[in-house]
Amino acid sequence: MATNLPAVDAVLAGFGWTGAILGQQLCDAGLNVVALERGAWRDTPTDFATTFAQDELRYMWRHHLFQNLAYDTLTIRNRTDQEALPMRHLGSFLLGTGVGGAGVHWNAQIWRFLESDLKAYTHNLQRYGKAAVSAYDMTIQDYPLSWDEIEPHYEAFDKLCGTSGRAGNLKGVIQDGGNPFEGPRSAEYPNPPMAMPYGPTLFAKAAREKGYQPFPHPTGNVSRPYTNPLGAQLGQCTYCGFCEKFGCGNYSKATAQTTILPYLMMKTNFTLRTESEVLKVETTADGKRATGVTYVNSAGEEFFQPAQIVILSAYVLQNVRLMLLSKIGKPYDPHSGEGVVGKNYAYQTMGSVNVFFEDKIMNPFIGAGALATVVDEFNGDNFDHTGLGFIGGGYIAQLHTGGRPIEMIYTPQGIPKWGTEWKRAAARNYLRAVNISCHGSVMAHRGNYLDLDPTYRDSFGRPMLRMTFDFSDNELKMSRYLVDKAADIALAMEGVSAVKKNYRTGSWSVVPYQTTHNTGGTMMGDNPTQSVVNKYLQSWDVDNLFVMGSGAFPQNAGYNPTGTVAALAYHSADAIKNQYLKSPGPLVRA
Repeated sequence: MATNLPAVDAVLAGFGWTGAILGQQLCDAGLNVVALERGAWRDTPTDFATTFAQDELRYMWRHHLFQNLAYDTLTIRNRTDQEALPMRHLGSFLLGTGVGGAGVHWNAQIWRFLESDLKAYTHNLQRYGKAAVSAYDMTIQDYPLSWDEIEPHYEAFDKLCGTSGRAGNLKGVIQDGGNPFEGPRSAEYPNPPMAMPYGPTLFAKAAREKGYQPFPHPTGNVSRPYTNPLGAQLGQCTYCGFCEKFGCGNYSKATAQTTILPYLMMKTNFTLRTESEVLKVETTADGKRATGVTYVNSAGEEFFQPAQIVILSAYVLQNVRLMLLSKIGKPYDPHSGEGVVGKNYAYQTMGSVNVFFEDKIMNPFIGAGALATVVDEFNGDNFDHTGLGFIGGGYIAQLHTGGRPIEMIYTPQGIPKWGTEWKRAAARNYLRAVNISCHGSVMAHRGNYLDLDPTYRDSFGRPMLRMTFDFSDNELKMSRYLVDKAADIALAMEGVSAVKKNYRTGSWSVVPYQTTHNTGGTMMGDNPTQSVVNKYLQSWDVDNLFVMGSGAFPQNAGYNPTGTVAALAYHSADAIKNQYLKSPGPLVRA
């Protein structure tokens, strides 16, 4: 029997980026807020500055920051005719846990989606016709909001993080040195771009010679000391090369810990309970209103936390699972096409090119999470797709994320994967090689979805989440196109001796790491028959339930998702404060 606790205005299930944003926004509006985080407390200085933050073996390979799959996992398959099996080892994506979630170990790559990304269905339909948007059983949809609606919230996140970069489209005027394809920005970036090392500089020169318009990657690795609007101070990046999969002990990377927590933890109307896993959203008998959540603490004690507003702010996969376990919304059935919860799961399509030099030293250990030069000519619909057999695209970047000596060893084509010859090639090329990343989109397809596994259960007896996903020919053709374009730039780089193309081929595999950019399953839309939440991330079925995160994406764009995840969270918080609290109920009528 769960112990009843005193009621609060809002309860947050999960405390990563979106939980921190909603917590700060709602506490500032005067609400009493309780956040429930299933992982442990984690703070930047104590956990990373003094505990070997640059320990690649501990953090990358022994997964110190990530979810323990012996405690909680999901099942995986490519198609519905296969048996789904539990993911026993972290691979394709690295699930975060603890305060700050996956935002602790991200690269801080901060992107805004393209205007055409927000209207993926109607834009491609109008330009390429019905066949283009229905090929490969695609189920893509438009976002239910416009660029003008979301842009101010992108700007809020940039200011929070102190994003470093250069505007390419400032109030509708194209600027030299920035991304000319981006939507109109209301302001310049808070901080200037990071200083570029040798590799990205050579890449930029080659790209310009090919007629492209390279620009510095926008990043939450701050290029100079910065104080954000909440008074949180970030230190200048030291280019140590340990961002991705690591916490930052220098206060140089934007995370919930460095940008929001110092402010939020001083609020008397905010409570954070760690090691508290939400089991279910409780609802009224008719299922139309959430009454709170049931959760269990580390001692195995169950509690019921009543709340006027329930916000799912865990990682996308957990949010979908909680919706399904709580029986909120109709689960998606890929055979009939009916239902919406779990529908339109998507991922990212990664390819790359390794570039080798004979007499140039790249110093790969000088790095940061988003230290890169980028070209965007082949992202979204920035190029003509006529006759290519796919829609979507991605950015091409020479990223210097760091020369971590276990993870980042590149050897030329034809070298064995182990043995004496491999060792010689690894030693020879460590300082003389760079990697060009092709970060591509994934369109939504009828057969890619999330549901509850009928066989496997967790330690609480609940069904595990089941993921059914594979790349289609749309993604494979797009990836090959991007890799070929990247190789073309690579061959134009000064002093290059060889290139190695790494295409994305065959079925998706959970084994090798790709990205932690899982999306869909609680997608947003204009009506409840085609979406789980409305434009404010409010559940169509339970109007005092709001669902954050990349689950809202109808399909995944070529960019990293966090900037859009945060912008949608700010957009939702604004609607809760200025509309819902004044008149509780549906913010959009079905």
